[in-house]
Amino acid sequence: MTVTQELSSWLSPPQINTASPPATGHHAPSTRQLEMPVPGHQPAVVTFLRHCGCPFAEKTYLGLRDAAAAHPAMAFYAVSHSTQPHTDKWLSAIGGPTPANLRVIVDDRRELYAAWGLGTSSFWHVLNPADLWRAVRLARDQGITNRPTESGYRFQTSGSWAVDGRGTVVWGAAAASASVIPDFEEAVRAVDRQGEEWSDVRAEEEEE
Repeated sequence: MTVTQELSSWLSPPQINTASPPATGHHAPSTRQLEMPVPGHQPAVVTFLRHCGCPFAEKTYLGLRDAAAAHPAMAFYAVSHSTQPHTDKWLSAIGGPTPANLRVIVDDRRELYAAWGLGTSSFWHVLNPADLWRAVRLARDQGITNRPTESGYRFQTSGSWAVDGRGTVVWGAAAASASVIPDFEEAVRAVDRQGEEWSDVRAEEEEE
């Protein structure tokens, strides 16, 4: 990592045409990199990370990894906008193998981010006092601190969604600030509730 690399992460990302973030009850965006619904109609949880090196991205990824290990019947995706070598290096630094149902997608052109409505954030989104204090607490309480940022942008927004087996969004949104850590168990519960509702509807239709 060089000083130039670290400083470049503070630049605003190149502008891209960004769609609206998918809302609950609407179809999730489907692209070549991330097809929705997942082949085999597996429910899925998708999280778009901040830059590799960000402590909030690390906490988010570790939570996603734990959720994937706990729910092997679901598909989990983490999307990184850092380069492949830097993403691989970061994943190695934060520890260990990933579950088979967790896939990391490198999207350094930020095309997936744009398709899911994630563009450039404001200065306040990244450096507001509340988020800076949360970063201090994360370091103090859990030992998760800033790591070298070799590629990616601090002003790229993040977000997380859960999608059912029909490709419908059942949970999630773009992150309101840099420090948002998604509750992936809540995402799984949302998928389960949707599955139960769909089963009830099917049962009623069969009875008629």
